[in-house]
Amino acid sequence: MIMDCLKIKNGNLYIDDCDTTVLAEKYGTPLYVFSETSIRNAMRSYKNSIDKYYGGNGNVLYASKAFSCKEMYRIAKDEGIFVDCVSMGEIYTAISADFDAYHIFFHGNNKTEEELKYALKNGVGRIVIDNFDELNSVDEISKELGIKAKVLVRITPGIDAHTHDYIKTGRVDSKFGFAITTGDAVKAIKETLKKENVALMGIHCHIGSQIFETEPFMDAATIMLKFIAEITKKFSIEIKELNLGGGFGIRYVKEDDPLEYPEFMKKVSVAVKETAKYLQIPTPVIYIEPGRSIVGPAGLTLYTVGNVKQIENVRNYVSVDGGMSDNPRYALYDADYTFVIANKADKPQNYLATIAGKCCESGDLLAENVEIAKPKKGDILAVLATGAYNYSMASNYNRIPRPAVVMVKDNTDRLIVKRESYEDIILNDL
Repeated sequence: MIMDCLKIKNGNLYIDDCDTTVLAEKYGTPLYVFSETSIRNAMRSYKNSIDKYYGGNGNVLYASKAFSCKEMYRIAKDEGIFVDCVSMGEIYTAISADFDAYHIFFHGNNKTEEELKYALKNGVGRIVIDNFDELNSVDEISKELGIKAKVLVRITPGIDAHTHDYIKTGRVDSKFGFAITTGDAVKAIKETLKKENVALMGIHCHIGSQIFETEPFMDAATIMLKFIAEITKKFSIEIKELNLGGGFGIRYVKEDDPLEYPEFMKKVSVAVKETAKYLQIPTPVIYIEPGRSIVGPAGLTLYTVGNVKQIENVRNYVSVDGGMSDNPRYALYDADYTFVIANKADKPQNYLATIAGKCCESGDLLAENVEIAKPKKGDILAVLATGAYNYSMASNYNRIPRPAVVMVKDNTDRLIVKRESYEDIILNDL
């Protein structure tokens, strides 16, 4: 199956030995369900690869924008990895879960003064500098607080990875970072070194998301190491840390064919070490930022099928009790998913369906022309590999409450995020 934690038993779909139809009945739908075992295995796989291929000279940062809640930070802490946060809300959530702030890296192209002050006051480990205005703000705020901020400078390496236009971040034309080809990257290093209240620890890059090829990552690593060699010579400094970002692809549908992540890491490490040796510079501390590849294949979403509308010679609409309010990725990216009728998981999937959400929007679709078992009202529809960017991008559009989140492990289930109530929705109304 698309997710390693799934199996079919007695005709029903199971995740980590938990019957999804029972979970749907117990907690209601829509419902996000995550496999804790899958999450931990992915974190360990990445961390083990850092230990193996870089001699432990680095660490993994879980990119928590993929799925942020207190339990995820607890698991990351337990597994001994760092986290990447992109907002004050994510940092606040991590700290609320007793996550060590020094193991938090703070990203973003438009961090507010309030966010920067909060991050620096709470002692986050690294601020990733994204532009000149931000560099000045970090320097000024650090002076006010009487501290020296440890920073990475985000570099745009000019890699055009094969992914959706909206999630390409390594190109010169990007809202993120300083481009090498324009000269801004060297200028950013020069300006950072001038700041009295900022300590330059290293550089960072991120070339995009949902990338299957290894070559763009190897190219990015080579470009970044050449840049390190250039600025080492130019400014007589040592760049000790290199953050290569994330973006590793996952399997959403059977046609997707991602490389096993340890093998992926091995190939990139060869590029890093060989380039560093050729350039006669020390191999820096290596950080990576997987998010989607940690939680994406660990989660699924359960819906209850509502009305089934068959338009002869046109299409079959299968409506569910959620939609773009809990998964906007199809509307945003035409994202592909695999669908299974959970209570008919062993039945032939020969019914061509368009999966429609309940929002009052003609574009509220989860998929078009996918094959599922013939549905009827009351069936439970599972959408696979929805662990990343579903809960985190959910909204209250049409005043629909956000779903609950359940974590399963070893045939046990527990609630980690409560379902929103209508009282929650009007909580801030005056």
